[in-house]
Amino acid sequence: MRARLKGINKITRTLASGEKAVYYYHRATGARLSGEPGSTEFLASIAEAEAKSRNRSQGTLSGLIREFEATAKWRKLADSTRSEYRRVMTFWEDQYGTCPHVALEDKAFRRDVLKWHDGYSAAHPREADNRVTILARVLSWAAKDGPLDRNVLDSFDRAYQGDRSEKIWLPEHVEAFMAVAEPEMRLAIVLALHTGQRQGDLLQLAWSNYNGTHLALRQGKSRRADKPGRLVTIRCTKALKTTLDGLDKRSTLILTTKTGRAFKKRYFADQWEKTCKAAGIEDLHFHDIRGTTVTMLFQAGCNLAEIVSITGHSLRRAQEILDRYLARTSTMADSAIAKFENVLETDFAKRTAKQEGGKDAK
Repeated sequence: MRARLKGINKITRTLASGEKAVYYYHRATGARLSGEPGSTEFLASIAEAEAKSRNRSQGTLSGLIREFEATAKWRKLADSTRSEYRRVMTFWEDQYGTCPHVALEDKAFRRDVLKWHDGYSAAHPREADNRVTILARVLSWAAKDGPLDRNVLDSFDRAYQGDRSEKIWLPEHVEAFMAVAEPEMRLAIVLALHTGQRQGDLLQLAWSNYNGTHLALRQGKSRRADKPGRLVTIRCTKALKTTLDGLDKRSTLILTTKTGRAFKKRYFADQWEKTCKAAGIEDLHFHDIRGTTVTMLFQAGCNLAEIVSITGHSLRRAQEILDRYLARTSTMADSAIAKFENVLETDFAKRTAKQEGGKDAK
């Protein structure tokens, strides 16, 4: 079976004789490729088209982006970060990909970008900030180590001013969520509360990561092409162990859909949002649970270094969370990770693990 060729379009035509003919084209340049896939002639024609593509984009924003993607700075980014950068840079290439270097250094370019930001941020402030920030980082690299003399987006007024370090799930929120949640969503919140891990990591959590007492995983947020993600080992609380030991293993993954399949990111988000809406929970997100776990760990006796070694927060971020909401959660926990054995032994955690986990969560 021949692998699908990346960046190549395959076109099948019916000739006048009735025969079928297959042609291959280089997607970026539209150049027709000669030879059969895998042949020396075919590979040479791809190389020629790629060279033309590079030359065509030299001296433009598209060229800058290609250069940036070849740097050590790019390679050091986490896989998830590079994926997000590519999404956003594709947008900017569509808008300004052919802009020459001299235009990128002009104040008029800054005005155009900020005009777009002002309009788009009316409905999407965070996304507007995100797109301009990523473009600014590329231009910053180009001004410091690349061909530009200056970065005209070295600063801009952000539209979104929210700080989610003040958003945490309190016991009443968990109670409301559990009352209406389906088993797979109940399991999701138990895993999140007991581990403090990101949604993406929990969706990838496999039974091979669990040895009966501990969960060991590599965090995707810190994963790079040249380096695996940060390895964290979490001792399971009694409540979490009870939940995991009581589950039916319908998949290699721990958290699955009702039919035992892996969750797609969008489907999981839809199910989570649906449950929150049914529970009357507003302005709280899945990742806000990590803040709850930070606070509970601290109350249980863990220091900041111990906390961030588990959750993956920066020391500064963890401290911000504690500064704002430690008082609100003073009764939520009373011992820690090696001391963390009973940290989630509140009424809602006990019921989750012992009544729901062992019986229903699948």
